[in-house]
Amino acid sequence: MDGSGRWAAGRGLSVSEGHREGARALRRTVEAAIDLDVRSLAVYAFSTENWARPADEVESILELLDETIDRELPDLARQGVRTRFFGRRDRVPEALREKMAALEVETMPNDRLHLWIAFDYGGRDELV
Repeated sequence: MDGSGRWAAGRGLSVSEGHREGARALRRTVEAAIDLDVRSLAVYAFSTENWARPADEVESILELLDETIDRELPDLARQGVRTRFFGRRDRVPEALREKMAALEVETMPNDRLHLWIAFDYGGRDELV
């Protein structure tokens, strides 16, 4: 999640560890939203400006999203979470784009919680 690198740096951890903890925090947030009967939750995962980060960090974030989709898809679907991504997809590797689309399709009928994930999204892009 956006801000997890700064969180890690403040604790003497690697940026990669921060991103992994951000993914775990998102999972806890989704669980809490379900428990509290929240109907819609939007999270900021990756901004358009994040592409300017070091290539190894960007690759690590993309790999983490890939792994997270594989790990979480069955449980999200079972729990009634509908997941949607918003933002650009043309810069995301094709295999990951396909997984993002599959997650959206698989969870489309669900309506317990609508999880909106901003990925490769930025307000400046929206204005242009």
